[in-house]
Amino acid sequence: QVHLVESGGGLVQAGGSLRLSCAASGSIFSINDMGWYRQAPGKQRELVAGITSGGITNYADSVKGRFTISRDNAKNTVYLQMNSLKPEDTAVYYCNVQAYSRPWARGDYWGQGTQVTVSS
Repeated sequence: QVHLVESGGGLVQAGGSLRLSCAASGSIFSINDMGWYRQAPGKQRELVAGITSGGITNYADSVKGRFTISRDNAKNTVYLQMNSLKPEDTAVYYCNVQAYSRPWARGDYWGQGTQVTVSS
């Protein structure tokens, strides 16, 4: 089993910055894609940013140029640096990891979620 622990959410004023972290632990053979999703009240969960094992990144149009996703493979950790935050970025942010606990056992794992609130 793979466990994800998120940290770094909080309350920030518009224009400010936050850095989210998500560390994977447990029975890990390898990790493929890692990503961040968010869900605002009354809305569907949406992809914010993703990063492959080779470091290729993709972003939602709404965060391009403001957010940066990165990963530390030695620490099994993915980060989301969020700059120039806007009130519409307010949501619960979830990390997602596609990992193998065995060479044949691929799973899709989610963090517990961390609240990000941006005040105007």
